[in-house]
Amino acid sequence: MYYNLFCCIFIRSKERDYMEVSSKVLSKSKSNLSSWKVLLPSTLGILLFMVPLFDGEKVTIPVAALSSLFLNLMDNMVSDLLLASMIISSIGMVLFKIGRLNFIKHPGLRSILDPSSFWAGTRLLGTAFSLLTYLHMGPNSIINSNTGGLIFFDLMPTLFAVFLFAGIFLPLLMDFGLLELAGALLSKVMRPLFKLPGRSSIDCIASWLGDGTIGVLLTSKQYEDGFYTEKEAAIIGTTFSAVSITFSLVVIAQVGLSHMFIPFYATVLFTGFVAAVIMPRLSPLKNKSDHYNKPTNNSNPNTVSLSEGWQLALQRANKNADLKKLVSNGFMNVLDMWLGVLPIVMAMGTLALVLAEYTPIFSWLGLPFIPLLKVLQIPEAKLASETIMVGFADMFLPSVLAASIKSELTRFVIACLSVTQLIYMSEVGGLLLGSKIPVSLQELMVIFLQRTLISLPIIACIAHLVF
Repeated sequence: MYYNLFCCIFIRSKERDYMEVSSKVLSKSKSNLSSWKVLLPSTLGILLFMVPLFDGEKVTIPVAALSSLFLNLMDNMVSDLLLASMIISSIGMVLFKIGRLNFIKHPGLRSILDPSSFWAGTRLLGTAFSLLTYLHMGPNSIINSNTGGLIFFDLMPTLFAVFLFAGIFLPLLMDFGLLELAGALLSKVMRPLFKLPGRSSIDCIASWLGDGTIGVLLTSKQYEDGFYTEKEAAIIGTTFSAVSITFSLVVIAQVGLSHMFIPFYATVLFTGFVAAVIMPRLSPLKNKSDHYNKPTNNSNPNTVSLSEGWQLALQRANKNADLKKLVSNGFMNVLDMWLGVLPIVMAMGTLALVLAEYTPIFSWLGLPFIPLLKVLQIPEAKLASETIMVGFADMFLPSVLAASIKSELTRFVIACLSVTQLIYMSEVGGLLLGSKIPVSLQELMVIFLQRTLISLPIIACIAHLVF
């Protein structure tokens, strides 16, 4: 009897041990599976958006390379698709507003088709400019190759392609825990320096290596989803939507100083860093609200430990581990940018270039900078002053105007300044206004001036050391 009792106890003990081991193995297996849900998509997102590709002198990222490949394959069809998307956007918006499309219940589509009156008018204007430019009809000031033609045929196809691939793949960066990890790792750096959460570092890197438009898209989506406050979204959008390395190469080549790229880009990085520290502490960015776009549990505290960040990443990945949801989110990103943002970029960019090309307004606005340029001992101060404010219309225009200036030092200063000014209406400015990021045209003008006044003395001092 004792022998049988001992056997029963031994067998049950072994069964408990087996169940405990099985439970631990199963728990570990689930943990490993959750880890892969974070690591695999996030790694793919990093590869697509943040790993540089080198092709001779050209530096790019895979998403931008895919966009270029798409443009080459589609050739002349991109302009047709671009115009079609804007016409669909305007017609759909008008039909929705008069009640013909009330059957649409999807919140994302409703948001795209129901902008405010001001943005509805801007969308219609952008579509009209696109149609006139495409058909080569209407006022030459609107359709020529330096205004509407430049925006529609040179800039917009690139945006169209970038929005396609960035929109599709953006959930890999946003929805699988990478930003939560970045927040845990970098919040102790980003918060005291820039008054931003650590996750904003991803926006900066994506802009720097890829394109400022990708940074705006990422920031806008994070703000809409409740991860950034109004202040944080405005700071990131106007401070970290940096010009890519690739375009910086184009700028320095335009002023005939390609051999100076290393000191040029080092100056841009240092000046941009200083401006990024100062700008959040000035109005209007300082006065932006600390409220989130919508109530959410996603908003991270100011600082979290790495283990807490990993747990947040696991929760985020498990919540979004659905292929159908991933595809749907990517598709809505693309539609939002194609239908909602492209017409606004066309309208704002064309108007800004018309003012730059056909009026002396930017030259007049540059006159007050002549005394400052003389104090900074910049040669050919009057010619240099004419390039300063025109950067608000388009970032490349200052370099075009500077090409005729004899002084290498002055050309160096203008090239650096045009990149660090950051806000230009033909692209980043128009995108910011078309996005959900809470900034107005007047605020962008003030921010542009502030960045100019902060950057110019720094660049001038470095230029005198270099030359």
